[in-house]
Amino acid sequence: MESNLESDSSPQASQRESRQGSWLKVAAVAGASALAGGLAAAWFYRKTLTRLQEANPEPHDPEPRAWMEEDGDGI
Repeated sequence: MESNLESDSSPQASQRESRQGSWLKVAAVAGASALAGGLAAAWFYRKTLTRLQEANPEPHDPEPRAWMEEDGDGI
C-alpha cells in the first residue's frame, strides 16, 4: 500500500515544481519583452525627445517666488 501512496504523491509534487518553473520562465520573458520594448521606443523617438528637451532650455518662470507678497512670507 505504501508504494501506491508514494507513486500517487510523486507526480503531484513534480507537476507543482514544473508549474512554478513555467511561471518563472513566463515572467522572465515578459520582463525582457517590456525592457526591450521600452528601449526600442526610446531609440525610435530619440530625435523627438531631443527636440523637446532643447525647445525650452530656460525655465518658464525664472523667479519662482514671484507670487509671494512683498514681505516674503507667502501668506
